[in-house]
Amino acid sequence: MPIFMKRLSLCVCVCTYICIYIFMYVCLFVYLVLPAKPENISCVFYYEENFTCTWSPEKEASYTWYKVKRTYSYGYKSDVCPADNSTRGNASCSFLPPTITNPDNYTIQVEAQNADGIIKSDITHWNLDAIMKIEPPEIFSAKSVLGIKRMLQIKWKRPVLAPLSSSLKYTLRFRTINSAYWMEVNFTKEDIDRDETYNLTGLRAFTEYVIALRCAPAESMFWSGWSQEKVGTTEEEAPYGLDLWRVLRPAKVDGRRPVQLMWKKASGAPVLEKALGYNIWYFPENNTNLTETVNTTNQTHELYLGGKTHWVYVISYNSLGESPVATLRIPAIDEKSFQCIEAMQACLTQDQLVVEWQSSVPEVDTWMVEWFPDLDSKPSTFSWESVSQARNWTIQKDELKPFWCYNISVYPVLGDRVGQPYSIQAYIREGIPSVGPVTEADNIGVKTVTITWKEIPKSQRNGFIRNYTIFYQAEDGKEFSRTVNSNILQYGLESLTRKTSYTLQVMASTSAGGKNGTKINFKTLSISILEIFFITSLVGGGLLILIMLTVVYGLKKPNKLKHLCWPDVPNPAESSIATWHGDDFKDKLNLKEFDDPMNMEGDGALKPYSAPSDFIDKLVVNFENFLEEVSTEELGKGQENILKDEKNEYVTSPYWPYRPPISTEIPQRKPQHSGIPEGTSSETKEQLSSVQSLRPEHLCEEGEPNPYLKNSVMTREFVTSEKPQDEA
Repeated sequence: MPIFMKRLSLCVCVCTYICIYIFMYVCLFVYLVLPAKPENISCVFYYEENFTCTWSPEKEASYTWYKVKRTYSYGYKSDVCPADNSTRGNASCSFLPPTITNPDNYTIQVEAQNADGIIKSDITHWNLDAIMKIEPPEIFSAKSVLGIKRMLQIKWKRPVLAPLSSSLKYTLRFRTINSAYWMEVNFTKEDIDRDETYNLTGLRAFTEYVIALRCAPAESMFWSGWSQEKVGTTEEEAPYGLDLWRVLRPAKVDGRRPVQLMWKKASGAPVLEKALGYNIWYFPENNTNLTETVNTTNQTHELYLGGKTHWVYVISYNSLGESPVATLRIPAIDEKSFQCIEAMQACLTQDQLVVEWQSSVPEVDTWMVEWFPDLDSKPSTFSWESVSQARNWTIQKDELKPFWCYNISVYPVLGDRVGQPYSIQAYIREGIPSVGPVTEADNIGVKTVTITWKEIPKSQRNGFIRNYTIFYQAEDGKEFSRTVNSNILQYGLESLTRKTSYTLQVMASTSAGGKNGTKINFKTLSISILEIFFITSLVGGGLLILIMLTVVYGLKKPNKLKHLCWPDVPNPAESSIATWHGDDFKDKLNLKEFDDPMNMEGDGALKPYSAPSDFIDKLVVNFENFLEEVSTEELGKGQENILKDEKNEYVTSPYWPYRPPISTEIPQRKPQHSGIPEGTSSETKEQLSSVQSLRPEHLCEEGEPNPYLKNSVMTREFVTSEKPQDEA
């Protein structure tokens, strides 16, 4: 039993030591960071310069040294890349002459080492002829050959640092001077001449080409760099051809129809092609006898054709010949063209504008795309391009101007007939409008106003107008806004405050932003025209009803209306004052009797008269009735007492109200005696004279009672002589 326990204890101790050792080894392995194994080893032999190898990874997480081991001379020799050629941390190394031998086969192995250990790459094998890289050739000529069309002859020098024992392979690339697309030609030269030549054919006539060349040994996988570019021009030929198009304008009053012809070099024509002139001839369909010819040096010409169908032909020419004929049919005015384009859209890519359309006629495979800037004035230039075997068209953004709106139309072409176009508008880039809308306020009311604004000129919109926003604000109030569609140029604001000043402006917005227009001020009315009309109608209607009621009342009771408008004036003769002095004054005074004592004798002397003792009292008390009766009797006598050429005399009395005369002049009276008795005193004579001068014709109009005489009795004492004079 004790022996068993000892053995068990020993086994436990051994196992414990083993576990501790394994644990320590695992921890050490975990904490050790070895460098990454070099992979993707690549080597290049730069002829007579160096042998360079590279590998990955290029950067290590910790500090790493690299060692490149080489075997050469077909395995008989080996060496290590010198330390100064293998920089710590860099994944490349170069072997320099004179240890470089050619031809030869090399083996390369790369070791990576850091503080934690070393790791080696796989061994790689290299044939120097297969990895040889030489200098590029030098082109010194690229010219056309006289008499040979569409060809350039390229001459260059063979690289100096190239093995003489090896034939070289070449790649020649070329493009037109205004293109970015390169084309390549590969060929091999077996000879080892210093100067090399190659004829490049199949080019366009009278076109500039950019040419570059590179080479490599026939067995090598590495090409040299490209040589410096050289430009050459092919020989000129007769014009290649023309693309012909037209713009049909409305017929004039005399029946002539303006047709603007336009042409340009056909697609694929040489860039440098130049024409000396253009010949145009045209005639009505089926009537070549009426052919007319025009010669011009411009690329546009306006014809005036009749209403019938015409054919037009155009050619260009230079010193080497004429181009093929370009033909165009001009339809009659009343001819109906076919329509096949159902929809069209334009979209922008990174550097292009793409237009796509859909057609309902599969037979149509040729289209004419026309575009021009949409300006406020009549377009002066049109651009067009023919599209075949496609239903889309692209144009580089650099060929269009930003912030300009372009009208793009696509015409279907079937044979010699042109169908109806489909048009859209497009911008290649939109911006904020240059100016805002010009705004006006009309129909200003109490709580409403109508805002109108004008469209921004096309040249200043800089994009599609998406909407208009109206901003308005009362004095010291909150700002409000209303947004309307781009096709609305008028908007009515409501729920405004009566008799309040407002500030308003309209903003036009594109996809790039908005621009505010002119700021205007207006003030709402305190009372509206409708209210004025309503009040006026009420007042006028009330007056009209009052007048109508008055007329009806007058017709029913005319006396009351007359009495209301023209009240009766009391007659002094009917006054109750006459009853104060008894009945003796009620006897009517006779003016003739009153005048008898005034009669003069035949010799012109006054007769003596003795006034009754109560005459003065009666005269004073009933002075008012006296004048009324005198006036009545004098009017009955007519004009018997009027004297010729005698001025009317007015006598005023401080006790009698003044009454102005009807007329400034009256006929003169006949001379008559005063009729004053000789025995009357001087004071009495004055009173009688005053009474006599106050005759009715001097005081009031005929038959008109004086309202001022009512109850206007004035008394005055007349002093008479105690004894009247006797008659003479």
